[in-house]
Amino acid sequence: MVPSAVRVGLLGLGTVGQGVVQVLERNRADIERKVGRGIEIVRALVRDPSKPRPEGLPAERITGNVEEILGDPEVRIVVEVMGGTGPAREYILRALRSGKSVVTANKDIMAEHGAEVWAAAAAGGADVFFEASVGGGIPIVRAMKQSLAGNCVRRVAGILNGTTNYILTRMSREGLSLAAALAEAQAQGYAEADPSADLDGLDAARKLCILSSIAYSTRCRPAEVFRQGIRDIGPADIAYGARMGWICKLLGISELRKGAVSMRVHPAFVRREHPLAAVSDAFNAIYIQGDAIGEAMFYGRGAGSLPTASAILGDLMDAARFIDRGGSGTACTCFHQRPVEDIGAVISRFYIRLHVDDRVGVLAQIADAFGRCDVSILSVLQSPLSPGEALTGESGEGERAELIVVTHEVREDSLERAIAGLRRLASVRGVGAVIRLAPEDL
Repeated sequence: MVPSAVRVGLLGLGTVGQGVVQVLERNRADIERKVGRGIEIVRALVRDPSKPRPEGLPAERITGNVEEILGDPEVRIVVEVMGGTGPAREYILRALRSGKSVVTANKDIMAEHGAEVWAAAAAGGADVFFEASVGGGIPIVRAMKQSLAGNCVRRVAGILNGTTNYILTRMSREGLSLAAALAEAQAQGYAEADPSADLDGLDAARKLCILSSIAYSTRCRPAEVFRQGIRDIGPADIAYGARMGWICKLLGISELRKGAVSMRVHPAFVRREHPLAAVSDAFNAIYIQGDAIGEAMFYGRGAGSLPTASAILGDLMDAARFIDRGGSGTACTCFHQRPVEDIGAVISRFYIRLHVDDRVGVLAQIADAFGRCDVSILSVLQSPLSPGEALTGESGEGERAELIVVTHEVREDSLERAIAGLRRLASVRGVGAVIRLAPEDL
């Protein structure tokens, strides 16, 4: 006897929600064969039920009343694609506590309120699936929770935000300013009207928290992630990096070192020959280093209606398979309470762009400022400056030069002290971008 179809409630029918409906309808026959039963979206929650909708769901299945989903005992699975941490959080918790399994693409909720979500799931005997919360269509969450679960993961690194990757790609290929590349990203639909979460690294930090929690079996929080965005990166930095064989990427990097977790999101120069350097446009890539697997990289579209729908449908199919079997066994695995390493203790190499007076003795002053803070200089590149190339806030008269300083490995707190010392020098007219070099063993 074929089991009856699993009844599903969909919270949100925007771009991603419509993608879920579209893929489910397109591939319905194969999906049902693989699951062994039908999957039926019986209600979809929207703000305005009177608004015209693309074809896919009959009008009678669209509602503005969430109780028609959360209060219906026959709805077994809730798919949340509303986004944000407002009503979506309340709806997810209510669904789980009432025994409904949840499939969500909500990185904000899983990063900020993951412990609360898992507690609600345990209380209701329900499952939580969140593949689409990181990397769009890239199957990274399931791989880490299942296929790589036997590894001791020591590092997770990657390009976790497609918007910034698109912007940096356009700056690298076309020499565009950040503002011009951002405008293109917004025109293409990759960036929101307010791109702060992308440009300032918050989006990537939330995704890094989710992956780090899985990798190191500890609860990681966005507030614990050191975060530096890409707002200070200019075409000159991209060009200098290219001369040195580097490509600029916004990286999320977490590591397990001596029992502590280090987490950071920042721009970094990656060697041109590294696989991450070839990840362009709005694509994402996640690089895992484990004791058994060695190195593995997961690559694909990190956002968009259909890639995200692909991840959601995979989770929905798993939820449907296990709905009558007492759970999928993918409960929270954050059983450690690992300390978080302060960013000041992290060791990196750095690129620093300075505007200085072009006169005898200035380089010696700069070298002395670095030396006083135990920062060793690897190389210095000097170029003359034209009057129109001043940094923001730069003032003063006279001939100027631009210095590109590359350091050996140094503690972050030592470099920070050195930069503070440079700002106090009268001969240093401005400090531009400070960009880390990706770890040599990445």
